[in-house]
Formats: sequence, structure tokens, C-alpha cells
Amino acid sequence: SMYPMREDFIPPIDAVIEKLNSFGNVSVETVATATILIGDYDSVTNAIKETIAWSYTQFGTSVFAIKLIPGYEPAY
Repeated sequence: SMYPMREDFIPPIDAVIEKLNSFGNVSVETVATATILIGDYDSVTNAIKETIAWSYTQFGTSVFAIKLIPGYEPAY
């Protein structure tokens, strides 16, 4: 989850989701309160690392809440 430290928070969130979708080796599922990345550990953590760095240069400070759940498979 991303929490931009600005009043117009929707455009940065949308841009981060779009950026995460650009990683071909990671499956991205967006729900109302979070974006779920599914893939091997290195691919997922690299996508997160690159996206957070990119986000900072594009939008400034944001809070990211990240949970890593090895072996997670969505129920839907």
C-alpha cells in the first residue's frame, strides 16, 4: 500500500500501480486497499525496490506498507 504525503494522492497511487504492472515477471493484482504482487522473491522485491525509488523521484515522500508472505496464493 502507498500513502503519498500530499493532498492529491490518487495520481501518484495510480502511477505506482502502472509502474508495478510494467514488470513482466511479477503478477499484479489491485484491490480496494492494496496492490498484491505475486512472483518469485527476487522479482517481487526488485519490483518493489525500483518502484519505491522511482516514486520518490516522481512524487516525493510517501509511506509504503509492505507485507511479505512466502508461498501466498490468493483465494480468488
